[in-house]
Amino acid sequence: MALILDLPWPDRRLHPNARVHHMVKARAAKMARLSTAWLARTSGLHRIQASALSVKIVFSPPDSRGRDLDGMLSNIKSHLDGVADVIGIDDRHWRLSLERSEPVKGGNVRIIIKEIVA
Repeated sequence: MALILDLPWPDRRLHPNARVHHMVKARAAKMARLSTAWLARTSGLHRIQASALSVKIVFSPPDSRGRDLDGMLSNIKSHLDGVADVIGIDDRHWRLSLERSEPVKGGNVRIIIKEIVA
């Protein structure tokens, strides 16, 4: 069974190429982690008993501007930490797959979590 979490498009201050003061970025990262954890809990995510997870991340940007997948992944690092806090499995035990989808109004990041059965 897959657990699915839809997140809003991440704050541009979290992008690795953003030129913001480090404290501004730190506050944005903390807010992203906490708000994602809250959203995950209210969406029904909970602690998972597994040794490893398959996590697919689907990026639906807010517009058709060129964006690279590694930049988008870096942009959601704090969000992924918030998910890891809720499910209780550190993201170093995740097998990530990334996908870019068609643009949607406002942007969206979908996280699909499946347990890896050995």
